[in-house]
Amino acid sequence: MTTLSRPPADPSAPRPRTKSTVKNWLLVGLQDSKGSHQGPGGVPTAHEKKHTWWQVMCLTGVDYFSTLGYQPAIAALAAGVISPLATLVLVAITLLGALPVYRRVAGESHRGEGSIAMLERLMPRWGGKLFVLVLLGFAATDFMITMTLSAADATAHLIQNPIAPSWLQGQNVLITLFLLAMLGAVFLRGFKEAIGVAVLIVAVYLSLNVVVLAVSVVEVFTHPVAVDNWWQAISTSHGNPLLAVGFALLVFPKLALGLSGFETGVAVMPQIRGHARDTEDNPAGRIAGTRKLLTTAALIMSSFLIVSSFTTVVLIPEQEFQPGGQANGRALAFLAHDYLGVGFGTVYDISTIAILWFAGASALAGLLNLVPRYLPRYGMAPEWARAVRPLVLVFTLVAFLVTWLFDADVDAQGGAYATGVLVLMTSAAVAVTLSARRKRQRKRTVGFGVVAVVFIYTTVANIIERPEGIRIASVFILGIIVISLLSRVGRSFELHATRVHLDSEALEFMSDELDGPIRIIAHEPLRLSAEAYRQKLESAMEVSHLPVDYRALFLEVVVDDSSDFETELFVRGVTRHGYRILEVHGPVVPNTIASVLLHIRDVTGLMPHVYFRWTEGNPVTNLLRFLAFGEGEIAPVTREVLREAEPDVTRRPWVHVG
Repeated sequence: MTTLSRPPADPSAPRPRTKSTVKNWLLVGLQDSKGSHQGPGGVPTAHEKKHTWWQVMCLTGVDYFSTLGYQPAIAALAAGVISPLATLVLVAITLLGALPVYRRVAGESHRGEGSIAMLERLMPRWGGKLFVLVLLGFAATDFMITMTLSAADATAHLIQNPIAPSWLQGQNVLITLFLLAMLGAVFLRGFKEAIGVAVLIVAVYLSLNVVVLAVSVVEVFTHPVAVDNWWQAISTSHGNPLLAVGFALLVFPKLALGLSGFETGVAVMPQIRGHARDTEDNPAGRIAGTRKLLTTAALIMSSFLIVSSFTTVVLIPEQEFQPGGQANGRALAFLAHDYLGVGFGTVYDISTIAILWFAGASALAGLLNLVPRYLPRYGMAPEWARAVRPLVLVFTLVAFLVTWLFDADVDAQGGAYATGVLVLMTSAAVAVTLSARRKRQRKRTVGFGVVAVVFIYTTVANIIERPEGIRIASVFILGIIVISLLSRVGRSFELHATRVHLDSEALEFMSDELDGPIRIIAHEPLRLSAEAYRQKLESAMEVSHLPVDYRALFLEVVVDDSSDFETELFVRGVTRHGYRILEVHGPVVPNTIASVLLHIRDVTGLMPHVYFRWTEGNPVTNLLRFLAFGEGEIAPVTREVLREAEPDVTRRPWVHVG
């Protein structure tokens, strides 16, 4: 390089600071935008072990199957004596609606992105980004309430155990906070061997439930009077069976908790071992395994829900389901203690506490995958949001706040949980309907459309019946949107390019400069006439005193989608009207120019000089244009992006403005 090819050293330039020990510990294991890390939804690398579909089913099952801990009690409290009929409606919607929808989602989202990614592809630009943020708010509601509700129900099982110390009574909030803190500590330490632990917990829990339900069914058939009393109660309260069925159809949205688990089932797809002939673009074995997972889990859960809803409402007195009752939030545990004794009941409680606590781990892992998968790619999360540990601390603190606000009450959190679950399932049904319509599959479009209408009705009915769910979801949505937009503004001066590629023609344009500097004129791609290029060159030579023998090299940035953040740039060398032009597509003009300049410096070893013309217009208006449309006041913003990206002023490309 010559002395003209780089600027002089600036003694006032700030020097890089060493990171503190605490900061290094917090930011260890930064995630990429795909969210690949150890955890239930992580994306394993090629050398990492993958698992059979039934093992991964246990991983998603800690969330799905754990609802047996509280679902029968919530169903009895919400639907009363007709809860078995409402459960049958729920099972029908699960098997005929949710299952086909998510089997299709698995086929079209085999990297574990879920239905949100399908809708994202259908809705580009800022509208699509905002829509995804809203869905992320509902997903955060789903996963966060899964953590707090499961921990609260685990606390209820612990406190109401007959051999539990008396001093635990009334300490629901403190115990729930302790369980959430332990959950956070596990992730701060590291989340490994999750599948092995999940297989053990699910196997033990389901086995104990089989025993409890088998004994309960025997008790039902040996006491036919209880069944007669139940049937008489239905006839008395609803007039005739047809009215009872109609009421069950209306009340089943209150049982929507039993639909949870499908979104998690798709999220863990990358953990499933496929066929040896699978490719990343067509992992047929992984897709087939995921569909087996979803189908088997749905059949198992449906069977348990039908039997448990019937036996609990027949064998347990109605008052026990009310707040403060022994069966409130723990109906199957009540039956285990009542019919199998304190010893077996205690073992059942321990198993239930374990799976409910681990369900929170699955939900937290889902959040740790969801946030890095979208927000950093949008530029809508701080840089530290790529790391696991800071996110764990944030989510744990939010879970503390939710637990305190709901007073660790299982029933009070049911509405928020159901709202999050139903909105995600509705979005999935809409996504597959639009997908089928786009592929001109008429019968499937109609079928999935009917399912979407059912889920829309269920969601609206749940929101009307339990408005607290949409209120807390709105808080999550508002928080995510505000934080995301502030983060986007705060990260506006960062480089957006993940990689920059120069084609052979572009490299050829710069081969004439052996000693540097490489002089580049920024040009707006809206003015492509020969006269426009001639005027731009004459203006740059007059104002910036370029040499008379300068062979013009222009740089043009074509703005595609200004809402994108992380992008891969491809720079093409083209000749137009005899002028040499570097053409690149990017989301934001200044940041794209800065990325290209730095890449040219690194590839050629020569210092680029870029020449701008001052932009006309109000500075505030130009700033807003930059934030929203990627344009605006290009020159000073490009210089600021370069300053942020390259602290060493001696290695920073020159910016000339005239």
